[in-house]
Amino acid sequence: MTTLSILTENGNDCLKGYFIELADFNNWADNRAIDWLTQITDEQWDQVAISSFGSIRETAVHIASAKKIWIDFWTDVQNPVYLSSEFKGTREDLIDIWKTTSAELKSFIENYPIENYTNEIYVKKPNGELSTMEFRKTFPHMINHSTYHRGQLVTLLRQSGFLNLSNTDLFTYYNI
Repeated sequence: MTTLSILTENGNDCLKGYFIELADFNNWADNRAIDWLTQITDEQWDQVAISSFGSIRETAVHIASAKKIWIDFWTDVQNPVYLSSEFKGTREDLIDIWKTTSAELKSFIENYPIENYTNEIYVKKPNGELSTMEFRKTFPHMINHSTYHRGQLVTLLRQSGFLNLSNTDLFTYYNI
């Protein structure tokens, strides 16, 4: 397990800048995924698949839900609810929620005080288990989690016959 060393004020500024970059990357990659979802058919959206989640729809709901629940945890929302446990809306409804959540992520990261980066974040997992972790560890986790499931989304889209995909890798983001 690695830990960050105690940072100078300048180092904290670098960490905040990096977190802003990661939030921008995550939103950019999510926007690419959202664009793909607007191009597929309803049959592709709901096609049963063998993966962590049973369809493109369920995978997309999970990605948006996880992004939203982390913001809820970070902002101490009382009784946050995982979107994936209750979402019954349309693809367009999900896309609207996902885009709103992306804007909230950007605003949150830009405005979250550096001195709070070591604050413990209280998390209630989907299975009801309670846990805590420092903010500075939860944020990169959220980015990594999104990247992992976007990769699954690419595989599911390809399996459904959708091939109009584009790269969402961090290296690509830094080179656009």
